[in-house]
Amino acid sequence: MPTPLVEHSDCRKISGILARVGDKWTVLVVMTLREHSRRFNEIKRAVGGISQQMLTRTLKALERDGMVMRTVHPTVPPQVEYALTPLGMSLAEPVLHLGQWAREHLAEIEANRTSYDL
Repeated sequence: MPTPLVEHSDCRKISGILARVGDKWTVLVVMTLREHSRRFNEIKRAVGGISQQMLTRTLKALERDGMVMRTVHPTVPPQVEYALTPLGMSLAEPVLHLGQWAREHLAEIEANRTSYDL
């Protein structure tokens, strides 16, 4: 009898992680922070279409998972910067490759969709 590749409890855990890292906003935030740290409004401007509430939720979730580090600078008013941790940087590479794959196959996928929808 073949052994299962992943225990059932691991599937739930992995599913939750994949849901987080595969989220549209997570991908865009990670790519925005890939080169250097940014302040909240910089991220919001770079990630077009994200609401303040959704950006806050996304950053908190990434911070909770250890992919983003939040630094508060002791100024008046306080300045807050967000940066990828080493774990977050390790996610940026496959996300970048996935984006490149999508760009390379965009025309083919659009043609397939058009053909299918006829």
